[in-house]
Amino acid sequence: MTVQVPFDLSQLDFAAIAQKERARNRTSPWIVVLSVLLALLWVAPFYYLMVSIFKSPEEYAGSSPFALPEGITPVWANIVDAWTTANMAQGFANSALYGVVGASVAVFIAALAAHGLARFQFNGKTFWFMLIFAGTVFPFQMYLIPLFFTYQQMGIINTKFGMILFYTAVCIPFPVLVLRNYMSQISTEMDEAARMDGCSEFRLFLNIVLPNCWSPMAALFLLQFTWIWNDLLFSTVLSQSTDVRSIMSALQVFQGGYASTSPVVVLTASLIASLPTVVLFLALRKTFLRGISISAG
Repeated sequence: MTVQVPFDLSQLDFAAIAQKERARNRTSPWIVVLSVLLALLWVAPFYYLMVSIFKSPEEYAGSSPFALPEGITPVWANIVDAWTTANMAQGFANSALYGVVGASVAVFIAALAAHGLARFQFNGKTFWFMLIFAGTVFPFQMYLIPLFFTYQQMGIINTKFGMILFYTAVCIPFPVLVLRNYMSQISTEMDEAARMDGCSEFRLFLNIVLPNCWSPMAALFLLQFTWIWNDLLFSTVLSQSTDVRSIMSALQVFQGGYASTSPVVVLTASLIASLPTVVLFLALRKTFLRGISISAG
């Protein structure tokens, strides 16, 4: 028989307990100082960018780079100059086409592949998964030369179709890895019930599996869209005309020994080119964070 001894709360020193808890949760002043320094280092380039785009070329050349601008009027002239010099309208349209189509199709194909790898049993499943996953292991630069000559022989170099084809293919492996792990955690009872009711496999995928994967798919779309939008290497090599080149390739007009554009125009063009990915992230931030947390779990 167990005898319970009454516990006297008056014996506890609540003041000492509270002091010990505060000491445990107290942040070291060195950590605070280090955090502030790191924050300043991170914010400094953005501060330099924001104060520079509001300056005229003459004001920028005659003042300190970190000095506040005298007004905001010059920013409009900088925007117009950057937009027209780099032909940014065409670059924006091309990058938007490559990013939206390439990322969307890649994530959808990856979802199909992940569905088969996660929910079907067949011989060689591990081999096919490792073959697809190998696309994320090797650096993309090693594909550059064979890809260039292959595109040249096929006659699709310097074409929008060729750019979309490349971006779609290169963006498939990583989403397959993420979606396969996520789909493996979804119960298969709904699949079995749907098959008993005569549902086809493709309809099962569209109506049952896909609606449960919107969050991780949206997060993957944002990641792949950002990579496509920021790509410079393949856009420069696989495209040769302004009608096909992306926005990042369009910014190359500001580089080289013959470029005489003011730094404020270059900074303004860089800011304009980065806005779509920032806006897209802000628009999908809740879905992105939810998808990341679900995929990590």
